[in-house]
Amino acid sequence: MSDTARLKNTVYVGGLDTSVTKAVLEQAFVPFGEIVEVNIPGDNDQQHRGFGYVEFESPEDAAAAIDNMDQATLAGRVLSVAQAKPMKEAGNILGSKVAVWEQEDWIRKHEVSQEDREAAEAAKVEAMRKEADPMTGLEGLDVAGPKPATE
Repeated sequence: MSDTARLKNTVYVGGLDTSVTKAVLEQAFVPFGEIVEVNIPGDNDQQHRGFGYVEFESPEDAAAAIDNMDQATLAGRVLSVAQAKPMKEAGNILGSKVAVWEQEDWIRKHEVSQEDREAAEAAKVEAMRKEADPMTGLEGLDVAGPKPATE
């Protein structure tokens, strides 16, 4: 089965209580159709993060589960059930926990060559060398009062 087809058959279940296991989640969703797989990330030896995925045989079963279980209560918690979304790609910048300037794609796109750096430094040195007197254009401001009228 293709990844796209699997995604259409998979529902995201959020808001899970820490006491909910794969078996409990499967029992809650089995009335809506044949279940292929139940996955709760971090469920092995550590406390899970409060969400999981249920993959059904058909997209109709997944749709029925969404319609019936969204905002339902399981183990005292209100569930958020929706169509599963694809995982973010490694190069995806938005939503990443890595600073944008530390990502390979961004670095390659904005990389500055050594030649450009040297040219910029030379221009900076040249501008500093030719820097004009900061007092230029301020002649006559040392006299107070209105300017004399000229005809």
